[in-house]
Amino acid sequence: MDLSSFQSQTAQRLRAEGRAEGRAANILLLLDHRGGELSDEERERVMGCSDFDTLDLWFRRAVTASSAAGVFDGQEG
Repeated sequence: MDLSSFQSQTAQRLRAEGRAEGRAANILLLLDHRGGELSDEERERVMGCSDFDTLDLWFRRAVTASSAAGVFDGQEG
C-alpha cells in the first residue's frame, strides 16, 4: 500500500513553517538588496510572521516599494 500521499499534521505544520521562514528571508534579502533600511523591529516583524498570505503580500510590495513602510502599509515611501 502506497502511503506517500499521507501527511501528518506535524509534517504539514513543519512544511508551512519552512515556507513562511523562507518567504520572510526572501523579503529581507530583497529589501536589503534594494537598499531599504529596516529597523530591528521591522526585521522581527517579518521573521515573526507565520501567515503565508501576509508574507506573500509583503513580498509583492517589496518588489516595488521605496521603503519598508511601503511594504507594511502599502504606501510608497
